[in-house]
Parts: sequence; structure tokens; C-alpha cells
Amino acid sequence: EPPTTTTTTATSSAKMVQSINLKALTTLASVVRRPYLAAPHVFVPTVSEINYQALRDHCNIKAVIFDKDNTLTAPYENTLHPKAHPGLQSALDTFGTKNVAILSNSAGTDDDPGYEDAKLIEEALGIEVIRHREKKPGGLEELMDHFPHVDSPSQLCMVGDRLLTDIVFGNLHGMLTVHTLPLCSGEENSKDNKVAK
Repeated sequence: EPPTTTTTTATSSAKMVQSINLKALTTLASVVRRPYLAAPHVFVPTVSEINYQALRDHCNIKAVIFDKDNTLTAPYENTLHPKAHPGLQSALDTFGTKNVAILSNSAGTDDDPGYEDAKLIEEALGIEVIRHREKKPGGLEELMDHFPHVDSPSQLCMVGDRLLTDIVFGNLHGMLTVHTLPLCSGEENSKDNKVAK
């Protein structure tokens, strides 16, 4: 069960600096030629509007992967956003903790020395952060290794707020993709990585 939203945790990424996402830049040419790669299968305002039981029972989804910043938390924070709490709990209730994970372009990457940020997130949110070398829309090999019972990417659901990383990543590999609105706006969104949008 994820911690309640009143849990106070340290702000993550105090020492982390995101490097340029070369994989996203090189994939941009593919998206220009095939714009449907940036089109999600489903759009919902937040992760709490997703019907996780329907994903499992009617879409043959065996695991759910969430982006972190602006999908589950405010950017570079480790506290579960109040709008995301019911959705994460529903995903955990439906799929179990071993079948729900975070794939971030900051935590769990080479930009995260010693995976310290990933460890803080795991402790704060109660779900694993997948370690991966290549940023989304790369990282499929590590993702599949994380879910050994999943036979094909088509049995995965990728949920995130960014079309050019989260949604393109899922679509490139045949996953079910769910696009959410960013959880934060205005001052609450001031730490967001604007370059990555």
C-alpha cells in the first residue's frame, strides 16, 4: 500500500542533473515520419481515472509502468500527489507490487549516482524504480528483465504525462499507452524539466 499523502519525504534530485536525452532526440525523426507513435491509446486526466481491472481482465495487461514526475508526484518530489493516490492504490490492488513499477528519465538512470534517488522513491512510494541505462524511449531490455513473467511488451501498460518519451516509448514497443495530464501547473510545476517536454 502506498504511503498516505501526508508523508513527508526529502525532495529528490538535490544532486542529480539530467543529461540530454539523445534517444528522444533521435526518435523525433521517427515521430515526424510516423506521428501516430505520439498518439496514446487512452487519455485520462490522472492515473486515478484508469480502470486497472479492465486493463487486466480485458486487455491482457500483466504489469503497469508509471512515469514518476507529474504522473505520480510533483516534479522532483517523492511525496505521492493527492490526485495520484487512489490510482496508484488501485494499480497495486489489481496487479500487486511486483507488477507495478516506475520508469523515470531521471531516477534509476546514469544521472542518478548510486541510484540514491531511486532508493528514496522506492521507500517513499512503496514501488520499485527500474534501473536502466538508456532513457525513454529506450530502455526496453531492462524493462522486460524487470518483469520476467511478461512474455511480450503487448502485456504492459505505460502511463505518463509526456507524449515524446512515455507514449512514444510504449507505442514503439507495442505496449498499451495511457496519457495523463501533468499533475502540477503554475508554481507547483516550477521544478519541471521544461526541455524534456
